[in-house]
Amino acid sequence: MSPATGVPEYEVHAIRYGRHDDRLLRENFIPPLKEPADLHDAPMPMDFFVWVLRGGGRTIVVDTGFDARESAARGRGIVFPVEDGLTALGIAPDTVRDVIITHMHWDHAGNHDLFPNARYHLQAREMSYCTGPCMCHPMLRSTFTVDDVTAMVRRVFDGRVQFHDGTSEVAPGVTVHLVGGHSQGLQIVRVWTRRGWVVLASDASHYYANIDQGRPFPIVSNVAEMLDGFGLIRSLAASADHYIPGHDPLVLRRYAPSLSADMPHIVRLDGTPSKS
Repeated sequence: MSPATGVPEYEVHAIRYGRHDDRLLRENFIPPLKEPADLHDAPMPMDFFVWVLRGGGRTIVVDTGFDARESAARGRGIVFPVEDGLTALGIAPDTVRDVIITHMHWDHAGNHDLFPNARYHLQAREMSYCTGPCMCHPMLRSTFTVDDVTAMVRRVFDGRVQFHDGTSEVAPGVTVHLVGGHSQGLQIVRVWTRRGWVVLASDASHYYANIDQGRPFPIVSNVAEMLDGFGLIRSLAASADHYIPGHDPLVLRRYAPSLSADMPHIVRLDGTPSKS
């Protein structure tokens, strides 16, 4: 418990469960890049993460990733299954009581049966988006998977979803904040740690370069909201060293392993990052 804030300090862990090596630099930014043309086709791999918050007697999971079936369907590799990452951290999935879903895209809302006893926290605007008229457009619905959406609908009818409208407290020291931009109901997570307020940006900024250079990611429902989201992330984080992008391989380089050097897929985000 921090005497300054009266809220618990959380450990924050990132579990890298997936990887896409074939992504190119030019696919990750709008408007067109200013770099020399020969860099446009340079590789810029993408990592896939879920996050774990532990503190005050609680374990909160942020996003649930994708499973083997979705990996095969989308051509994205699983390098360390989500359940294995949780087990390595000593977490039994059936003991998790709170899961925050930042948004309902296929790589953030899968593994439907992994948390049978959890309440899911979701922005009401996101549920309206992924079940509403916008999904009549193939381009917009391509980033969602119908099984993920119907699984969430079933949880609603089972009384296992808590909807949020804007900014809400999930637990003391953990708040969610509506951003939109990438998806209409995207939310980011602010968590109190031993080094101050850390913001899990999820896909409000896929890479450090998106927010640091003010260059949006191309998969976007509202560019203005995405740009405004960069400012919100900065305002909520204790410093520029306190926000974590959703897919950047640099996260694994900047933070120390949570467990040991031979477990490189899990890093602890409440420690001081390196400048690599």
